[in-house]
Amino acid sequence: MKTAIRLRFWVEMGLAIITGIMFVITFVWNDWVEIVFHVDPDSGNGSVEWLIVGGLLVATITLFVFARFEWRRARTFGV
Repeated sequence: MKTAIRLRFWVEMGLAIITGIMFVITFVWNDWVEIVFHVDPDSGNGSVEWLIVGGLLVATITLFVFARFEWRRARTFGV
């Protein structure tokens, strides 16, 4: 009997991909925040952008780990 992968896996994987892309964009081009939102919360020193990079990295890793748990759950119960 095969168990289908739950919707939760696809949501976690999709969000992980989106946050991963945003991490790369922010890491490479960190001024996009100031350009898009027309604000400069850190007066040009870049600390807010680095906090965003760190938060996106943590979110990406966490979402990939959760998606992996869902993938393994489906494989375990599907045997």
